Amino acid sequence: YEGTSGIHTHMTNTAITDPEIMEHRYPIRLHRFAIREGSGGNGKWSGGNGVVREVEFLRPLQISLLTQHRIETPFGLKGGDDGSTGSQSLNGRSLPGIHSKAVVEGDRLLIETPGGGGFGESDAGS
Repeated sequence: YEGTSGIHTHMTNTAITDPEIMEHRYPIRLHRFAIREGSGGNGKWSGGNGVVREVEFLRPLQISLLTQHRIETPFGLKGGDDGSTGSQSLNGRSLPGIHSKAVVEGDRLLIETPGGGGFGESDAGS
């Protein structure tokens, strides 16, 4: 089976946090929430794609990021390709995977989560 896209554990410890919950609980405006197409590794069964979220802060806050797979790719298995690493940026400037920072009203944080590694050798070209 293909990997499931858009799955990660976030602040509610669920498969994925609904946009309405984020905006209700935090002083943010969600500008973009989408599947990160092409981020899953190819294989007989491709890895799931990550997500893209872009949030605008509506008041000054202290943010903390604790992310993984920003340097090492999510590995594929049994001939499957690695998934893409994730990234995050604030107002277009890259941030490290583990980071804490004060933000002000109007700042925008872009988070791209990693894709999953593929499994098995691809049948492409057979």
